[in-house]
Amino acid sequence: MDAGRLGRIPARMKEFVDAGKAAGFVTVVARHGKLAALDAVGYQELETKTPMRTDSIFRIASLTKPITCAGIMVLADEAKLNVMDPVEKYLPEFKGQKVVGCGSGSGYDCASVTPRRPINILDLMTHTSGLPGAFPASRTPPTTLAERVAPAGKLTLLFEPGSAWNYSNVGFATLGRIIEVVSKQPYDKFMAERVFAPLGMKDTTYFADDAKTSRIAAVYTDDNGTLKRASSVENSTGPRIPAPEGGILSTADDLLRFNQMILNKGTLNGKRVLSIPAAEMMGTSMTGDIKAGFAPFAGHGLGYEVVRDARGTFRYNSVGTIVKGGAYRTYEFIDPARDLVGIILYQRTNGGGDVSDEINAFIALATAAIEK
Repeated sequence: MDAGRLGRIPARMKEFVDAGKAAGFVTVVARHGKLAALDAVGYQELETKTPMRTDSIFRIASLTKPITCAGIMVLADEAKLNVMDPVEKYLPEFKGQKVVGCGSGSGYDCASVTPRRPINILDLMTHTSGLPGAFPASRTPPTTLAERVAPAGKLTLLFEPGSAWNYSNVGFATLGRIIEVVSKQPYDKFMAERVFAPLGMKDTTYFADDAKTSRIAAVYTDDNGTLKRASSVENSTGPRIPAPEGGILSTADDLLRFNQMILNKGTLNGKRVLSIPAAEMMGTSMTGDIKAGFAPFAGHGLGYEVVRDARGTFRYNSVGTIVKGGAYRTYEFIDPARDLVGIILYQRTNGGGDVSDEINAFIALATAAIEK
């Protein structure tokens, strides 16, 4: 890779910081399994002018989702579950679930009916289950993941399972609960033992201990051109329930380890976490022609989106590139055709989503630095 072109990445990120678009960034690029660039720009916290560090810790939000899918695939590799298994096989509260009778968006008020088939684990991982995006408000706050997921079994599906796409945090919380039932371990403990530890993801956690707190990057909201602290995000209250859909805190190095393992077809540094077919399935679009994902012209694999035709290469990604974004502007991509991994981490609640100017610039600059 061209070092001069890689140097354009932190320079461009600094322009975004100077323009007040973000407090700071950490970016990392790796090719052929080797680190090409790791940069920190700006501030971890604006108010105190604490510099951003390459090992700063970020709320990665939905970048948690592919990691949860990896947990499911660990169990699939052991034949303890199959991705086509109905959810009700492991969570009986999902038996008897109904679907909107007139179809999603019909405009008619009609009775719910029994779906043609129950939702399965693959539906959950590809957001094609028909479950709604968020849990309804509860009068009694849950104290465990089991209590949090149980009401999902009574929710009316928005469409027939497998027939459409709807981004569902409910579905991914349900995956975490399936991991608990099948593994007979708490979800977060299983993930720590079977995914984080073998990959050396030493800074990845669901709840940061005191030693890590000083490294957590502050979250901001762009309020008409001014960055304001998103205190509601940082100071959440209530029981400490690990969120399989978006609760992980992590670093650029740890996320590089996870994504490199996927690119390596399940291994990292001689340790196999997933089988070859499991890792390949993670990055394969399972949604056909269904409109899916937030990146244009992408299908959906297991937790990741997948660029499925040339129209999705507007950021220089190859067809088949695997991508995933998080709500607080964290983003990762794996380009198998170019043996390239890239991650950009910053903390802002709004502005541009998965195709923000900052994310688009990073991906294009990282890919443009390839020499041969």
